[in-house]
Amino acid sequence: MKVHNVQQGTPEWHALRSSYFTASEAPAMMGASKFQTRNDLLTMKKTGIVPEVTPAQQAVFDRGHATEELARPLVEEMIGEELYPIVGTAGNLLASMDGATMLGDTLFEHKLWNQRLVAQIRAGALDPHYYWQLEQQLLVAGAERVIFACSDGTRENFVHLEYRPVPGRREQLVQGWAQFEQDLGEFAPQAATVELLGSAPDQLPALRIEVTGMVTASNLDAFKAHAMTVFGKINTELSTDQDFADAETTVKWCSDVEDKLKAAKEHALSQTESIDLLFKAIDDITAEARRKRLELEKLVKARKDTIRNDIVIDAAKALQDHIDQINGTLNSRIRMPKVMADFAGVIKGKRTISSLKEAADSELARAKIEASRIGDLIRTNLKSLNELASKHGFLFADAQELVLKVNDDLVALIKVRINEHEQQQAELARQADASQAAQQQPTKEPVQPVAEQAKPLAATPITSAAPAAQQVADDGQRIKLGEICRCLGFTLTADFLRSLGFEAVERDRSAMLYRAADFPRICSALVVHVQRIQNSQAAA
Repeated sequence: MKVHNVQQGTPEWHALRSSYFTASEAPAMMGASKFQTRNDLLTMKKTGIVPEVTPAQQAVFDRGHATEELARPLVEEMIGEELYPIVGTAGNLLASMDGATMLGDTLFEHKLWNQRLVAQIRAGALDPHYYWQLEQQLLVAGAERVIFACSDGTRENFVHLEYRPVPGRREQLVQGWAQFEQDLGEFAPQAATVELLGSAPDQLPALRIEVTGMVTASNLDAFKAHAMTVFGKINTELSTDQDFADAETTVKWCSDVEDKLKAAKEHALSQTESIDLLFKAIDDITAEARRKRLELEKLVKARKDTIRNDIVIDAAKALQDHIDQINGTLNSRIRMPKVMADFAGVIKGKRTISSLKEAADSELARAKIEASRIGDLIRTNLKSLNELASKHGFLFADAQELVLKVNDDLVALIKVRINEHEQQQAELARQADASQAAQQQPTKEPVQPVAEQAKPLAATPITSAAPAAQQVADDGQRIKLGEICRCLGFTLTADFLRSLGFEAVERDRSAMLYRAADFPRICSALVVHVQRIQNSQAAA
């Protein structure tokens, strides 16, 4: 960690923070902040424009700093060491610690008293909004623990917990910032989101109807012409938040027009029993208002569904593209597992286009971070397989599953498998030697090896090894040619085994099957064959 001689809250401190990814920004980067979205953080980092602190916010900050100063001695008394505020960086990450011990192994972080956080501390389970900041502080400082306290500066209202790095979170944090930095390079800030108020068409003129058995006065013709013109100009191409806000307001307006026309009709009806022309005109206007209202309602719903689907599909495609890029860095036999992402779930309840995109973008970033973490793990495990098991690849046919293990576990498993294989080979060699000795001393009792054949070589253990010429009872168990080769560590053909006197007894599709009971005899025959070649070469 590089320590910077700046005081928190000063202009120098703010200037330093602008050049780094800070611990207090980590929750927003991970999509877990209660106060800032990931896209808001991207906008701030891209533009350099930091929102102004309101007087109310500043009052909270001042109160927090004051209680922090009062709480620090309480923590010092508790741990038996002095604490010093410190600002440090490591790479492109920055962390401002409320306190650190002289050796830097213990940090102090303080939050102003609030009941929700107090409940979390007492339960020993912090929200991501808090623990991502602590993880970055520990990473930057290289410390062992953080004393995370919440208080109002008094002993009575003071709670704390000891936070230590949680396995896996540090890797997620590093991957998160790497993904954030990549997204930042491609990010185009959007216009500030404001609460949009829909606008309906201009109000229609007041409808005046007077009847005394006949229509005595009416502006119905002019009213109808104006109304139809207004209806015709209503926008039904919905693409922006403003369009949706206008459409929803216009739906309400159309409903009001219907109600007013119905009231006008009833008023006229109360003055005369039947005036066909008047009622027909009112019915036409009412029907058009209703038709337009229903059309807009359907358009709003259909367009919103389309936009939601497009956002989900685009996010899923972006995630798959990221996974495909990672697959390109792996060998052809290994592929990334499915990375779960609930894009449809995270956009539920979101009403505006901007909030839909924000939710989907945050879920996409989370899934990309997880995919990158898995990709790094696979590459690390492939390196271990190449370094430790390059000569024993046949023992790791399940590499696709193995590369998803924790690396330490995989290394241990590699060593165990290779050790077991070597022990099996040694036992087979011992059995072959015993068989050869039995052939060379026919007047003595046949050698009966006591060790069992290693179980992976056949479904039933082999308890005796006989010379190649001696038949062994068939117990019905079978062993594939490929399995024989895997156990021996080199390749044999069916023709070669036939030359040694061993015929396949069955076929399983393209696989040749041999009697499992013959495996020790096959080993013995191979030894004899090799020795015969050796003797003939020596004689020559």
